[in-house]
Order: sequence, then structure tokens, then C-alpha cells
Amino acid sequence: MLRDANPPGTSSTIQPTETVNVARRLTDWARRTPGAIAIAEPRGRGTDGERPYRRLTFRELDEDSDRIADGLVRIGVTPGLRLAMFVPHGIDFVSLVFAMFKAAAVPVLIDPGMGLRSMMDCLDEIHPAGFIAVPKFHAIRALPGGRFSRTKLCVTVGRRWWWRGQTLPRLRRLGQAPFEPVPTSADDPAAVIFTSGSTGPAKGVLYRHRQFDHQVTEIQSFYGIQPGEIDVPCFPLFGLFNAAMGVTTIVPDMDARRPARVNPKKLIDTINHWQATQSFGSPAVWNRVGQYCEQHKVRLTSLRRVLSAGAPVPLLVVSRMQNWINPAGEVHTPYGATEALPIASIGANEILAETSRKTDAGSGVCVGRRFPGIQWRVIKIVDGPIRSLADTVDLPVGEIGELIVCGAVVTDQYVTRLEANALAKIAAGDSMWHRMGDVGYLDSQERFWFCGRMAHRVQTAGGPMYTIPCEAIFNRHPDVFRSALVGVGPRGHQTPVIVAEPIAGKFPRRGPARSRFINQLRTLAVTNPLTDGIRHFLLRGALPVDPRHNVKIGREKLAIWAARRIR
Repeated sequence: MLRDANPPGTSSTIQPTETVNVARRLTDWARRTPGAIAIAEPRGRGTDGERPYRRLTFRELDEDSDRIADGLVRIGVTPGLRLAMFVPHGIDFVSLVFAMFKAAAVPVLIDPGMGLRSMMDCLDEIHPAGFIAVPKFHAIRALPGGRFSRTKLCVTVGRRWWWRGQTLPRLRRLGQAPFEPVPTSADDPAAVIFTSGSTGPAKGVLYRHRQFDHQVTEIQSFYGIQPGEIDVPCFPLFGLFNAAMGVTTIVPDMDARRPARVNPKKLIDTINHWQATQSFGSPAVWNRVGQYCEQHKVRLTSLRRVLSAGAPVPLLVVSRMQNWINPAGEVHTPYGATEALPIASIGANEILAETSRKTDAGSGVCVGRRFPGIQWRVIKIVDGPIRSLADTVDLPVGEIGELIVCGAVVTDQYVTRLEANALAKIAAGDSMWHRMGDVGYLDSQERFWFCGRMAHRVQTAGGPMYTIPCEAIFNRHPDVFRSALVGVGPRGHQTPVIVAEPIAGKFPRRGPARSRFINQLRTLAVTNPLTDGIRHFLLRGALPVDPRHNVKIGREKLAIWAARRIR
């Protein structure tokens, strides 16, 4: 059986000889609920103004992915072959991914929102054997003299122009159903998913079949997701989870690459039209939806589970959404990373009743309790590789350190930027721990309180300062939308600087008004021992944020900008 070589110290809790492939879950649902809708995607507008949908039942989705899988094998796709995918969220995306799982091919998923240059750099590092993509991407790839112009194994999802290769309709005609999936073991490579690159160069994370399979089990069990529920996922990968859980996916009318630009009315209309019970989206999505619901008094009465992740979710976003969904429902904020998901979760009821007050006072953001399959520790911060778990120092309750995690959903290696493996992984006998790159602490209830990224801590002569607790003090200002703590100067002697982004319409344009605003921030600083040493305050119309979730602040760029202004 084809398998990537495991790094030292890794193993699986599943016997290698056992066949594990999350695509088998789709086939199981196709047998159990063949006529239930698996996925529906919008198709323009009907003559009566209603939006028509293209729909596939679980049986049709399973058969469609069978035909595509067989077609892939017929054109030369072999087990372990890496194929880069650039296909928008929808039926074709879901069918293609499950088809590749069935054919034992390895889809490579890169967020186009990171920009063309970064995206092409990722492709240079991963060396895909082929591409399955929309015409626009192939047009760029196939330009004469381009880096991938001679790649032969290509499938166009849409109209093929001058380049060679197959089209998705022809692939469907070539293949036949049923298709017997290529046997895969728990440790066989299933996919390569790139990190967003928002806090450093994007890295290709190797997912094995066991990790996907355990993810489905953990998510469905923890949140009590029932077969037959209806989900409107604003993040494409959740559509894949749904198909494996017996849940109907309704593809929203939005550009998943730009969640902050979502049309809230369209999303609300989709949720209410389909009587969706669940929806996953970034804080940027729910910020816009919550504002619209509040302004127009629109309720999402069917919605019982709202999931939001990607960055700490502002309290205002949580409370707004909680007000407008079904009274028996709840907003949940799962915590994790591309390399390890899910890790922990907390619900709105706990946030609003308790943890938000502590967050406002500078205690960090509580991300909740760990999932049952996760082990975690908070260890003394080390800047550099940690060779063995024996080299770590566990910290007591309440002391800020670095979070490390271990479990069946935790990936064990990067396949690009290989030097990152030494920095992010810790061997411990037959298991591998992942360094989350986050700092925080555990409380007496075994909850983790997130205090920021390890790389973003400001290292002053008086000791470290952590972003999330410090920023909370200034976010209490009624005219501050968000703020960022950055350090200027050499580590160990950095000068802390607060950069605040006023809410829309509140940016002070004139000198006296700007001085008053900054003096108010200075007054807030001296009210808390966490921030009373900060002397420099700047205002900026918009802080730089990540393209995927539009909420992670680009503190590295902001530090350079701030350094030029405090000299």
C-alpha cells in the first residue's frame, strides 16, 4: 500500500491493515438515505424571481463521485498522486474531492484568497502531478513559458480553451458507477491542505485518512449533529463533513474567498428558505449577518447551531447572533488550526454569562474545553525546536505558556517548508505533539484561555506582553472597532505600541480630535497593570487582516508601519 514515510515517533491508533477512507461514509449514507438531498447549489434566477437549485441526493452524489473516480483512474491517476484543486464550493467540488478519495489520489487545497504570487509559490513547493481547476486558473497555468504550462494531467471544470487535457463532463462520461474504491489504510495520505500564511509562509499540511475520519466523528458527536439536518456552510470544507455525516449542504450564494463581503440578505434568505438548522462561517460573516438582523429585525428561527472560527470571535458578534437565532439554539466558537482541528469549543451561553467579563478585564479569550479525543498541555515558552516531550516544562494553572496538543485529529507533518517540522512537532514515543503557536493558560476548569500568537508577544525589557489581554483594555473604548499591540525594536528591548482602528465614521480627521482620542486611550492604559507601561498610541483607518477570514490582524506588517511613526 502506498504510504508517505512516517516521521520518527508517529503512529496511528488504528491498525495499518484496516481500510479507512472517509468516502465510505458517503456510500453508507447513499445506502441508508438514498433519496435525501445531499447537496444543492443555486443556479441563477428563475422567471418567477425564485432561485432554482441544482440538487443531488446522497445516492446521486455517491454515483457521481464513483463515475469521476473511475474516470480519473482511466486517464492515469494512480494512488498517492497529488492533484491541485482550484474549484469553487459546490456540487463539482464535493464530488471531485470524494472521487479523489475513492481513487486514492491526494487533493492539494490552496486558498486562492492568499494572492496569485503566494499561491504559485505553494504550487512550486508541492510539485503537483496535475490540476483540476476552473478555466481562469488553467489560462494562467498554461501561458507559454509558465511554470506549469507543460503539465499533462489536467481537468478543466468548465469550458476548455487552448490547453490540453480532459474536462469534467468528459471525465463523467468516461467513468462508470459503481466504482470499488481503491483500498486505503489509516496512515495513507488523503490530502494536502495549505495553511493561510497569515502568520508566516503558507505550509502544506499532510492529512491522512484517519485524521479526516476522526474529524467527522469528533465534530458530529460533540455538537450532536443529527443525520437529516440542513447546513449552509460558508466554508467549503464543511460541505465535505456534511456529506460524511448524512447532513444536507445548501451552498450559499457568496464568494468563500471573501467572507467579509458576503451579502447578508442573500445568506439570510437562503437559511430561512431552506429552514437550515446549522451554519458555519468566519466572524466576518456573522458580523455582517448579525448587523443586518438587528437593523431589519429578521429572525433565523430554524437555526439552532451557529459555528464560527478562524480567529477570536468578538463578543458583540456572538451576542448579536445569539439574539436572532432560534431561542433554543446556540452560537459555538470551535478552536483549532489547519494542523489540528477540532481542539476545543465554547458556547455563547458560557461566554455571555461568565467569560466575556474576564476577557474585557484582560484575562484573554476562553476557547473552552478540549474535545474528548484531545490531550493538551501548557508548557514553558521555547523559541526554537523542542526535540522531545521530556524537554518540556509543564506550567501550573493560570500561568501563561505555549499550548501543545496531541490526538487522532492532529496532523503529524508538513510536506513543504520541511524545516517547520522541527519547530512545530514534538516526538513522544509512539505519538507526536503539535505546537499550536498560541500562548495562553489553563484554568481550574481545564479551559484554555487564548492570549495571542507566540510570535506576536512583545518582548520588552520588563518582560513579555501578550496581544489579546492588552488589546482588550483598549477595545472597551466605545469608538474603537479593534486594536493591535505590536513591538518595535530588538527582542528583549521592544517598545510596545497600540494601533487602534476606530469604528466606521468615528476616525478623527483633525489634529485636536485625534489628540483627544489618543489621550483617551492613554487614560485607559493606566487603569490596568497589563498596559500601564504603554506610551505610544497610533490610529489607523483599517488594520491589515488575513484574506481567508478577514479577522486575523497582520501584526508583522503593522509593526513595520508603526516603527516608522514613533521615531
